[in-house]
Amino acid sequence: MTEALVQVENLSRYYQQNRAISHFSLKAGEVLGFLGPNGGGKSTTTPVISGNLAPSEGEVSIAGHDIIEAPRAAKAQLGYLPEHPPVYREASVDEYLKYCARLHRIAAGRRESALERVKQQCGLTSVGERLIGNLSKGYQQRVGIAQAIIHDPPVVILDEPTVGLDPIQIREIRELIRSLGSERSVILSTHILSEVQTTCDRVLIVRAGELIYNASIESLNQGHEHSYTVGL
Repeated sequence: MTEALVQVENLSRYYQQNRAISHFSLKAGEVLGFLGPNGGGKSTTTPVISGNLAPSEGEVSIAGHDIIEAPRAAKAQLGYLPEHPPVYREASVDEYLKYCARLHRIAAGRRESALERVKQQCGLTSVGERLIGNLSKGYQQRVGIAQAIIHDPPVVILDEPTVGLDPIQIREIRELIRSLGSERSVILSTHILSEVQTTCDRVLIVRAGELIYNASIESLNQGHEHSYTVGL
């Protein structure tokens, strides 16, 4: 059996009056869709999994490292793109990604090859010298994904990566996510059902902070034997 790269056990986080709770695992090479309406708990759970928020209860393990007990080792195995990409608009693509490489402690002799690798993977080869602020929203999202994978982590978390994009940009980002899933494990947080259906291997559905569905995309598309109301 393939060892789980992400293991989430009885996880909960209380935020004001809201509670996000999850219990799941993620294997190598799997793209997991984390689906639910805005306010359903997705945007609380993903920062907890990535180590940016402490859980109120439960455990999160990344590639065998507990996110609380060994945060540096766990986070080294993670790439994270929050809903609002942490890019510097006044920097060029190359400048920003080199800065991210240093933040991830990539050895000086490996930074140039890491830069070229992620630019090619994310379709940024032709825009390396351009200012990020002058790029389209789609290209800025590509830069955000590039910073998440420049250190070649086995696990990548993407939070609403297609919000605000036009249909062509959405299709291109979805194709990029699928290509990432062929090499590493991906958690895709979204409120768009069609995005999960076209991109993911498995889906978790959350509503009002509760995990209500956990199954393969095949089961979801076949309607399984139950129906769920995800929205209002």
